[in-house]
Amino acid sequence: MGSNGVGKSNLLESVEFLSQLKSFRAVNDKDLINYDEEKSIISAEVDFNHNIKIEIFRQGSKKVYLNDCLLRKQSLIKNYIRSVCFSSNDINIVKSEPNYRRIWLDKVVAQLEPVYVELLGRYNKLLKQRSHYWRSNISKEYSSSTLIDSYDSQIALIGTRIFRRRKRALSKLQPFIEFWHSHLSKSKEKIGIKFISTLQSLDENDDESKIMLLFTEKLIAQRNLEELTGKCSVGPHRDDIEFYINNSSVRKFGSSGQQRTLTLALKMAELDLLRKTVDINPILILDDVLAELDIVRQNLLLNAVGADSQCLISATHLDKFHKSFVGDSQIIYL
Repeated sequence: MGSNGVGKSNLLESVEFLSQLKSFRAVNDKDLINYDEEKSIISAEVDFNHNIKIEIFRQGSKKVYLNDCLLRKQSLIKNYIRSVCFSSNDINIVKSEPNYRRIWLDKVVAQLEPVYVELLGRYNKLLKQRSHYWRSNISKEYSSSTLIDSYDSQIALIGTRIFRRRKRALSKLQPFIEFWHSHLSKSKEKIGIKFISTLQSLDENDDESKIMLLFTEKLIAQRNLEELTGKCSVGPHRDDIEFYINNSSVRKFGSSGQQRTLTLALKMAELDLLRKTVDINPILILDDVLAELDIVRQNLLLNAVGADSQCLISATHLDKFHKSFVGDSQIIYL
């Protein structure tokens, strides 16, 4: 609780970073370091037995510690703390470019399966190496396709595993999204969800080798174009999700109210899925979003939080909160 600019969002951002290893505001981890410092430290006691500390360096990679022991696999921190963050920028999931929707879905998958963080890292590294191959003189000096064939096989393998996990997570989310959207729109609108992929004809339940084979064929088919542009045109980095209300695209034709309602439904669905899937109740982070919602949706959101999850809310004033909710809350003034 406090006026604008006192650091409320910074505090909530640090909580999400502890669980997601990523900021919901900063594009680069190094943006979290004070301009006159060489590193930043975030630490917390998540329960009576576990302490977490993250060091972010201006030079080099971040380090994650559990009880003062360095974690070699940083994604293991998700076994101790999870969170769902809802900020005003999340409206971009519904109304902006595909990258916002991929990031949202990837965060969900990473909390369900922490190994997913490593898969994404490996895939992105392969994409950069592949792009460098086409932009360098290597591809022009050697007629052999051995190196690009190697990239194809690795990208097909990692990309297939990302594709299957994304589709599986979205399938699990869909009934929760439908429930919350129906609840928030008072059953006046019907929601639709479509996963858009270059592997569109396949399903997450298909055999891995079948998906890899099609993926490899598509990679080979676009090589001539890729050689000219230096960009790979097939794979998970091109995935998208289209949301529909009454068969119309929410991104293209939805009102600001419809887009905001759907965004809230996505976040509540994420919270419900995590509650039912993992042993740790996720922390719900609401960064100055209640002002964006009408009083009915505010109360629906706050009532849904209930006693099942710890909820951290930033706000500039308390007059729009129900008295009973304020009475049951711990207020910290900054």
